[in-house]
Amino acid sequence: MANRGSTLVTEDEITRQEAFMHSVRELNPGADKKYLISTFGCQMNENDSEKLAGMLESMGYIRTDEMDECDLILFNTCCVRENAELKVYGHLGALKPLKSRRPGLVIAVCGCMMQQKEVVEHILEKYRHVDLIFGTHNLHKFPELLYRAVTGDAAVADISSCDGYIAEGLPVRREHSVKAWLTIMYGCNNFCSYCIVPHVRGRERSRMVSDILDEARFLARQGYKEITLLGQNVNSYGLDRKDGTSFAALLHRLEEIDGIERVRFMTSHPKDLSDELIYAMRDCHKVCEHLHLPVQAGSSRILAEMNRRYSREHYFELVQKVREHIPGISITTDIIVGFPGETDEDFEDTLDLVENIRFDYAYTFLYSRRTGTPAARKTDQVSEEVKKKRFEELLNIQNRISNEINSKLAGTVTEVLTEGHSKNNIDMMTGRTRTNKIVNFKGSADLTGRLVRVKIDKTGTWSLDGTLV
Repeated sequence: MANRGSTLVTEDEITRQEAFMHSVRELNPGADKKYLISTFGCQMNENDSEKLAGMLESMGYIRTDEMDECDLILFNTCCVRENAELKVYGHLGALKPLKSRRPGLVIAVCGCMMQQKEVVEHILEKYRHVDLIFGTHNLHKFPELLYRAVTGDAAVADISSCDGYIAEGLPVRREHSVKAWLTIMYGCNNFCSYCIVPHVRGRERSRMVSDILDEARFLARQGYKEITLLGQNVNSYGLDRKDGTSFAALLHRLEEIDGIERVRFMTSHPKDLSDELIYAMRDCHKVCEHLHLPVQAGSSRILAEMNRRYSREHYFELVQKVREHIPGISITTDIIVGFPGETDEDFEDTLDLVENIRFDYAYTFLYSRRTGTPAARKTDQVSEEVKKKRFEELLNIQNRISNEINSKLAGTVTEVLTEGHSKNNIDMMTGRTRTNKIVNFKGSADLTGRLVRVKIDKTGTWSLDGTLV
């Protein structure tokens, strides 16, 4: 476990929460108790769950994957798409019989969904077996809120809209031993017309460079070889600080840290992808040759409706510039199908962009109507039938392209950072190339955490199989 992490907090709470955490550790209230955290959504949520797990284990709780033996079940939620919300409601409903059998069980819900007032009111009314609700801005208060939920007679709901200071030094229980998430900023200022994130995560707040470097050095001392820098838009890191700090400069500073072999980052907004950043990616050896650059749509008209603030032509120019300066780089993207008002011609523009850019992989999504966003109020919503038809067509094209790109790697030898045993085959080890390709190969467990050379024997759409050189 690496005891370094951060979250947003108001200044006057920092000292009080630190004192509370100290007393909690002394009391060890979670001794012999077991917990389970179920995480929905993005990598930011995964990193938040690692901090929640760190706080729980500081209180004496033990992790388990068996719900029937839990003393605490926590859902860390996402509200970017309706499907994720419906899953949470389904899980909460399914826990009611377990709560009846085990009244001492604490059921908690946190994360982005809980930053919506109507959602909190719905849960308090319809799911009365839920004991604790809190949002994204008061993660640091979790031990105090849990204590109140355990010792009180009523459900505890604490939702903050704070965009303020960042609490450093939170305990973290990392999910992996080789690679680690490292959040560098919180919030988003972009207000894409379909997206609820700025409303639930707040405005952009950048961590201090010194705190980020301290956490990276700590991870290096713990044996981590790869870090992934996280932010809703890492390209705008430092702009809120108004002190000359930039994301490109941060990459150069991370390059100097001994022990860290690879640096990745996500997510990048095309409107903020500067020449300075492209040059930093080119010049920093530890920065991997992979760029996740969400395009969302291939039609300039739809991009304007989405409030993305770049055109189709500008995106093409960016990709060309990136490939000129970083030969062999893999580029992945996000694409939304069925945005309100999307015509057949708009969708054809997206297919044409995909065919011409040739992404290594694309994360494709059906447009999901989010209450409170401008896009949700549009009257020209695309039918589910049309969205699904377009989605399948896009998926088929992208899968073909991904397979074609990967097939060219057959017979090559590439560097792989070994992450451990393959989840699908215990006899195989798995890792990733610098271009973020998954590679499976036969080897021993002591290769975990090591950079190895692998010859690619077999290629597919999603992964590669090889032989250790």
